[in-house]
Amino acid sequence: MATQLEMAKAGVVTEEMKRAVEDEPVSAEQLRDLIAAGFAVLPKNINHSFPIIRAVGKNLKTKINANLGTSGECCSLDFEREKLDAAVRAKTDSIMDLSTGGDLSELRHFYLENSPVIVGSVPIYGIAAELIIKHRPLDKMDSDELLRSIEKQCAEGLDYITVHCGVTRASVKKLEYFERIMPSVSRGGSIHMHWMRKNNKENPLYEYYDDLLDIAYKYDVTLSLGDGFRPGTIIDATDGAQLEELMTLGELAKRARARNVQVMIEGPGHVPLNEIAANMLLQKKICGGAPFYILGPLPTDIAAGYDHITAAIGGAIAGAAGADYLCYVTPAEHLGLPNADDVYQGVMASRIAGHIADIAKGLPGAIEMDRRMSVARKNLDWEGMIREAIDPELVEKRLQITPDREGCSMCGKLCAVKISQAI
Repeated sequence: MATQLEMAKAGVVTEEMKRAVEDEPVSAEQLRDLIAAGFAVLPKNINHSFPIIRAVGKNLKTKINANLGTSGECCSLDFEREKLDAAVRAKTDSIMDLSTGGDLSELRHFYLENSPVIVGSVPIYGIAAELIIKHRPLDKMDSDELLRSIEKQCAEGLDYITVHCGVTRASVKKLEYFERIMPSVSRGGSIHMHWMRKNNKENPLYEYYDDLLDIAYKYDVTLSLGDGFRPGTIIDATDGAQLEELMTLGELAKRARARNVQVMIEGPGHVPLNEIAANMLLQKKICGGAPFYILGPLPTDIAAGYDHITAAIGGAIAGAAGADYLCYVTPAEHLGLPNADDVYQGVMASRIAGHIADIAKGLPGAIEMDRRMSVARKNLDWEGMIREAIDPELVEKRLQITPDREGCSMCGKLCAVKISQAI
């Protein structure tokens, strides 16, 4: 069976492409051409059926991902069900299972069976958790074991996987010349770095990248090339280790497309506001316009408890500069495992950032919702305001209308809209 990329190169519009453009400003034919050029991806495993198919990339709406999953300190399937429900209610475009505690196979199957949207994961977490359970050191993992685990998880239906192929001996070497506060804040990146140093060998995902491509091609799994050296503080942003990894990811993206495997690139991280746009332009240039999937970014490190707001600020600027896919950040970031309310707030904050970015990009139709909201406000049309809001439930709950329905409790009889209408 051909992959979406292979079909696109052959000029074929697939059923998945038709479904993916139902709420987009492009046609199925235009999406096909974007996928063929490597500017967009359509994550859809041949073994996974789900109703809400999305494409990510150039000329498409900015998409949002919600990270879910357990930890070794907190692993409850009921808790994960609540978080999945919250993410879907907030209208996320995808979810990632980042579980590291409990029965990881059961959790993966739960997400694949119950999520109405794209499901991604980080396969290295699965094998790392198994090693810990068996009381085996992480550095005792071998390359065959890693690739077998990745194939098993892909066969189960994951639509995209994060793989830290760019954490190489060359990129690790850069850490010796750049004084980072935190060498690696990526779990996957740190696991690979630890393994490489203990075994004095190259990262198996880089050394056996062709074998990884074979697996991805077999199940049409989109590769999300992970950023193991993304900066975990704005002090460490845009340094040698990050850029060395990015250049490697650009090479690997080209190799993936040549093998008809869809690919996107993951990016920072913590980045000062004045460096965000430059980071986006660098990625697009180095990686041949591949879709850019970013965490945040967060332009300050001191907003613990409010990092969903920090990420929304960074995400809006990054999206306007070319980022295609925003991984949400919740109020619990840096503090603990998020609960269902954190998940909901994180998705909403990222959706706002994505919408702001789409307006800035000049995406056809993006500003029309704002126009309709403005008209409803002008007409004191409270039902219209609720309908056009990004979170109608919240607006309906918070709205305090005066008895004559010609103002709200903010201004009452001194409502500027009502006064100006009379004039």
